[in-house]
Amino acid sequence: MAVVKERRARRRPPSRISAKNQITIPVKALRKAGLAPGTPIRIEAEAPGRLLVVRDDDPIARLSGMFTGVYPKGYLKKLRGEWRY
Repeated sequence: MAVVKERRARRRPPSRISAKNQITIPVKALRKAGLAPGTPIRIEAEAPGRLLVVRDDDPIARLSGMFTGVYPKGYLKKLRGEWRY
């Protein structure tokens, strides 16, 4: 009869802050939050001992070019011409 060893899930130690103030965030947590390498983030202090990691969206980059093609060609130039006294 063969003896089968039971596999135990390895428990990883909690993340720590390094001497250079760097933190390693577990990949599962990043994926669950929808964050990937290169995603701009902002860190905010929420309470003593609690940090909040927030995706730092640039609203200008997100909205630029949103209205391209809405106005006919030359319309805005004509409209601005009406502002002159």
